[in-house]
Amino acid sequence: MKNLIRLLSFIMVVALAPACEKHVVEYNAQPVAENMAEFQLHYFVPVTTGAANNIYKVEVNGKVFADSTNTLSTYNAIPSGGVGRFFTANPGATGLKLYKGGNVLVYDQNCNLKSGKQNVFVYDFNKPPIVFDNGFPYPLNITQNTDSTSWVKFYNFLYEKADVTTDLKLQYQYRVITGTDTAWINVGKPVAFGEATGWEPVKVIKSIFNSSGYATIYYRLRVIGSNGSDQGSLKVRNSSGSMVDYSDFWTTYIGRACHHVFAGMRAATPISSVRLFYAR
Repeated sequence: MKNLIRLLSFIMVVALAPACEKHVVEYNAQPVAENMAEFQLHYFVPVTTGAANNIYKVEVNGKVFADSTNTLSTYNAIPSGGVGRFFTANPGATGLKLYKGGNVLVYDQNCNLKSGKQNVFVYDFNKPPIVFDNGFPYPLNITQNTDSTSWVKFYNFLYEKADVTTDLKLQYQYRVITGTDTAWINVGKPVAFGEATGWEPVKVIKSIFNSSGYATIYYRLRVIGSNGSDQGSLKVRNSSGSMVDYSDFWTTYIGRACHHVFAGMRAATPISSVRLFYAR
C-alpha cells in the first residue's frame, strides 16, 4: 500500500511539472539606467480644448517622444496609457519642442532635468517649463486593519486672463462630511502661481468596510493675503459667465496619490478648473 501511494505521488508530480513550465510569468519592462532623469510632461497653456490646440509631436533633445499616435491634448499629460509611466532622458540641459497639427512648431524652450522622477509643466508657449520633483517614493500608511488616507499634491497654474498669471496665493482645502463634522482642512500650505504643495494627507472615511475604500471629498480655495490672513473664497467665472465661489468634489480613494492641477482663467475663458492625474 505504501508503495502504491508513493507511486501515485510521483505520477502527480511528473504530471504537474509541464503545466508549471507553460505558465512562466514574465514582465515586459525595461530597467531604467542608474541616475537617469525620468519625467512626465504636462500641457497647461490656457487655451481652449480641441484638436486645433492639441500637440501632435513632442521632441526632447531632437528625439521624437510622442507623435500623432500619442497626442498630447490640452490640460493633459504624457506618457499616457497607465499610472506611473515616465519618459527617460539624460540629466542636465534639455531641449523641448512641441508641434501642433501640420508640423507647426509652437514651443521651443530648455529646462534642466535631474536624476530621478519629476513633472515638467508647459504653461506658456514663450517661457521655459516649470519642473517639479515628483515626490517619489510616495507616502504610504501600512495598517493591520484598514487605512483612511489618500494623498493629494495641489498645483497653482491659474491665469487671471490671457497672458496674465494670477498674483493670488491660494490655500486648497477639503472636508469630509460626517454627521456634525464639516470642518475645512488645509491641503498643505498656500501656494503662489507656479508652485505646488507636497504630498498632503486627505482623510477618507469609506462607507463600505470590506472594500478598497473611497468617499466623496469636497474641495474649495481660499485667498491668502501677504500677511497670511484668509481673504475669503476664491471667486472664479463659471460656464454661465457669473463670478462664483470656487468649489468642487471628487471621488477619493484610500492609498492613492493624486496630482490636483488648478489651471485656466479666473475671470475669462477658458474657465478655470482642477484636473486630476494619478501618481499611484
